[in-house]
Amino acid sequence: MARPARSADAADESEISRFVSLVRSTVPPVHAAGLPFIAGGLGLAAVGHRHRWVRNTGLTAASACALFFRHPPRVPPTRPGVVVAPADGRVTLIERVRPPTALDMPDVPMTRISIFLSVFDAHVQRAPVAGEVVTVKYRPGKFVSAERDEASEVNECNSVWFRTPGGVDVAAVQIAGLVARRIVCTASAGDEVALGETYGLIRFGSRLDTYVPESSRVLVEIGQRAIAGETVLAELR
Repeated sequence: MARPARSADAADESEISRFVSLVRSTVPPVHAAGLPFIAGGLGLAAVGHRHRWVRNTGLTAASACALFFRHPPRVPPTRPGVVVAPADGRVTLIERVRPPTALDMPDVPMTRISIFLSVFDAHVQRAPVAGEVVTVKYRPGKFVSAERDEASEVNECNSVWFRTPGGVDVAAVQIAGLVARRIVCTASAGDEVALGETYGLIRFGSRLDTYVPESSRVLVEIGQRAIAGETVLAELR
């Protein structure tokens, strides 16, 4: 009689294991930068649990922060010589420009591809290429709407210069927006990064500019949705 009981227990454990795996594969993890905000909402709900409106406000805030700071797994492409989107969002600008002045890159024309992130997009940033981080430069500035062309020049931003193993230079610039007031960057000069590896985050709506060599073949169009770490923005020549 004991064997069926053990068999039933094993079946229950298997069902629980499958359920946990399903939850893990369906609900994305959260970036560490969002944990204090989620904890704050849960704390408010716990303190005000006797008052429905306080409890609901806290739970709503915690849920909204968990959604905003989600950190979904991504699968980068395996073919060589590609530049992937460093952020989720909509491609808003493709133009020929000079490289970011803060990085002191070689002064040759590059192609800038801008991605605008709404508050509904995942806000983690991912390395557009594999290779070495050459320089990271932060610049204080204004907080005009990130969709405006001038945002690249006047807004608070953080620029990262990447160099591929083949010696090709690519830059990614995190730009604060009208609501975004905090740029997080964990990359440092000398770091080696993998394609699509997470290196930063911008809180609450922002913009990412990717600079690729002018000779690159751009594979996206204005208005197209990009998925960080997966959508190929350009091919390096």
